Amino acid sequence: MQLSDTRAAITGGVSGLGLAVARHLVAHGGKVALFDVNDDKGAAATAELGAANARYFRTDVTDEAGVAANLAAAREFLGGLNAAVNCAGILGAGRVLGKDAPMPLSTFQGTVMVNLVGSFNVAKAAADLMQHNAPGEDGERGVIVNTASVAAFEGQIGQAAYSASKGGVVGMTLPMARELSRFGIRVMTIAPGIFWTPMVDGMPEAVQQSLSASIPFPSRLGRPEEFADTVAFILQSRYLNGETIRLDGAVRLAPK
Repeated sequence: MQLSDTRAAITGGVSGLGLAVARHLVAHGGKVALFDVNDDKGAAATAELGAANARYFRTDVTDEAGVAANLAAAREFLGGLNAAVNCAGILGAGRVLGKDAPMPLSTFQGTVMVNLVGSFNVAKAAADLMQHNAPGEDGERGVIVNTASVAAFEGQIGQAAYSASKGGVVGMTLPMARELSRFGIRVMTIAPGIFWTPMVDGMPEAVQQSLSASIPFPSRLGRPEEFADTVAFILQSRYLNGETIRLDGAVRLAPK
């Protein structure tokens, strides 16, 4: 698909990696629907990108009916829907056996609900709409891009919930791609390493430098624009399907 033809719904779209994807697509002639739960940032992102190019939809990715309704509304605004990019996520940090008590089950469940169930919820609702698109070259009707993490492979101490949720995203990529292939819908996942995000921006400088030094090359944190470049590459490369791409500067997370 050409970026100028992209009509994308982006979860977590008003900040961080999601906003970087939105900026990239709009800059290349695409249109975006921003799904998030931060109204102030949603208004700012829409103002930056232009009301003709972007619209904010307050969306809880774990709400099945709400996601389906907002995707239908987004398709109406965009004049079609041929891409869904899942960037919404939470950290859910905590040890299985904390100092005072074991991790509350609600912490584990909440992390899995947003990161894994939310990604599935958006993907299946988007695919339900995309299957009716007119086929393009090679019969393509749409692309779904999910976001995992290198923690899916080398989770650190305190990341049991987060790693489980992101490992689930990796695990569903191939079977979903295989199933949706008959509709001409591709499914890909990106597993970012340590990226500059609002969360990292608030860390002490010494911590930021330590994180940068842990990355072999380039020895720095990833830039959201590099994530957006990778999403764009996936959208434009039809032979990419059913795979998880590590985007991490060759980092392998230590136990802690």
